[in-house]
Amino acid sequence: MDIFFTILGFLLMLLGIIGSFLPIIPGPVTSWFGLLFLYLTEAIPNNWTFLGITLFIAVLVFVMDYIIPAIGTKRFGGSKYGIYGTTIGLILGLLFLGPFGIIIGPFLGALIGELAFANKDVDSAFKAAFGSFLGFLFSTLLKFIVAIVYFGFFLSDFWEYKGVIF
Repeated sequence: MDIFFTILGFLLMLLGIIGSFLPIIPGPVTSWFGLLFLYLTEAIPNNWTFLGITLFIAVLVFVMDYIIPAIGTKRFGGSKYGIYGTTIGLILGLLFLGPFGIIIGPFLGALIGELAFANKDVDSAFKAAFGSFLGFLFSTLLKFIVAIVYFGFFLSDFWEYKGVIF
């Protein structure tokens, strides 16, 4: 059972890293479940404090992922329509343009939201869209860093107890 939990944990770690870039998969939370499965093995001693702290960080980053692009849009003069456009653009961009859509979708969504519904001039709309894009990039980077750090914890603990697991 230890081998199964370890492999499942490793797969969740990889999925968590991928989820840092895909809005459908909560990257850090998925990575945390990878850590949890590793700690559920009999080979690795349970450290509930560590798991609690890493869960708190994963949930915090998950919540911040929805707030940071909105803050970026607002900070650069965007309205609620730019914020809505960012989210809709992210989803539609992913659906129709794949990975490239993840980058361009939030920008175009915020731009269209500002131009069409907030009646902003082109310069103000571009500024808000740029803020949305920066917020998206920052939140993606934050999720990726957390997922990579969790993967490092996973590999470190696995390496230490590999003889007991296998």
